Amino acid sequence: MKVGIMSMQRVRNYGSFLQAYGLKKTIESLGHEVEFVDYKVEPPLNVPEPVVQKKSALPIRVARKCYHMLKGQTAEEKNFWHMVDQRKEFFLHTYDREIRPMLGIDDTMHYRTQLDALVIGSDEVFNCLQESKDIGYSRELFGKDNQAKRLISYAGSFGNTTLKRLQHYGVDKEVGGLLKDFDAISVRDTNSGSVVKDLTGKEPFYHLDPVLISDYSAEEVKHINKKDYIIVYGYSGRITPEEGAIIREFAKKENKKLVCIQGTHKFCDEFVTGNPFEVLAYFKNADYIITDTFHGSIFSIINNKPFVTIVRKTVGESYGNEEKLTDLLARLDLKDRMLTDMSQLESLLKAPIDYDKVKKIRDAEREKSIQYLREQLGDNSKEVM
Repeated sequence: MKVGIMSMQRVRNYGSFLQAYGLKKTIESLGHEVEFVDYKVEPPLNVPEPVVQKKSALPIRVARKCYHMLKGQTAEEKNFWHMVDQRKEFFLHTYDREIRPMLGIDDTMHYRTQLDALVIGSDEVFNCLQESKDIGYSRELFGKDNQAKRLISYAGSFGNTTLKRLQHYGVDKEVGGLLKDFDAISVRDTNSGSVVKDLTGKEPFYHLDPVLISDYSAEEVKHINKKDYIIVYGYSGRITPEEGAIIREFAKKENKKLVCIQGTHKFCDEFVTGNPFEVLAYFKNADYIITDTFHGSIFSIINNKPFVTIVRKTVGESYGNEEKLTDLLARLDLKDRMLTDMSQLESLLKAPIDYDKVKKIRDAEREKSIQYLREQLGDNSKEVM
């Protein structure tokens, strides 16, 4: 069977890559031919008010650097701008050249491919009220105009898009109508499940993110020699200076370096880049992980590491991660890793985690996921063998 996956495969993000890679490998293990399908990006509905700034002869970032050079940069500031430059070089240039080809994709876009089945997911494929112009309110992520004989989702998520917000923007009926055309809908969290049920009247399937059910042992990287470090995995600008100061104090007490991955943070010592499997190796070798992201939590879990996840509420249109992170950790019986009070950072990081129990949950969920994909797509693996 020719199966397409429509996901966040072009997003420059380690979590987006690994969930797409894991789902592709899982479906291929059932004997199917798999390819990635792109979606036509439509304008976002949630457009922020433009910020009025004074005109400058130089770009803001360059002007800021010049200002610090004239005033005299501190060692911390010099290090931070070095990390920012590293990140820019990697994600704007190296990533597309070296990482995307590992998924079997290049600059050629593939729209509305003729398929036996189209799988939409995983990741926040249904999060249609993001401000990002790279995603927008794109109806093809809900299956519109697809050219597949069968349409399903796997562990799709609305992220922090709720039914109330869909109603506010007047798209709840359209989204519901598109979802009703799916042959089967699988989500990864309670918020997404309740939105689907409210809009379609049907109870969706629930499955874990592909990274949690995939086996990356064949791609394991063993040449990471770094030691005595703590990983900070979060998007740039989301960890506050106050939070950073507390993290810094903990690292100093433990005599560990702070290494940031994915985003840059002024309070960290260095920024690390690499391919997604090298990043997993960095997680495996770390002493502790501090994250405020969904996949940062997952990378910690699959490597059985001490970690905490900073959880924040969604307020209005502001960024919030509470919906997806609370649900993820609850499903794995890890709600005690949620950090809502930074004063508890040390005690939570040093509290033991029963990873044997977590493994049992993951094993059971893996079987459930494979069974779902078998039922929806068939299993040709024996024929291939």
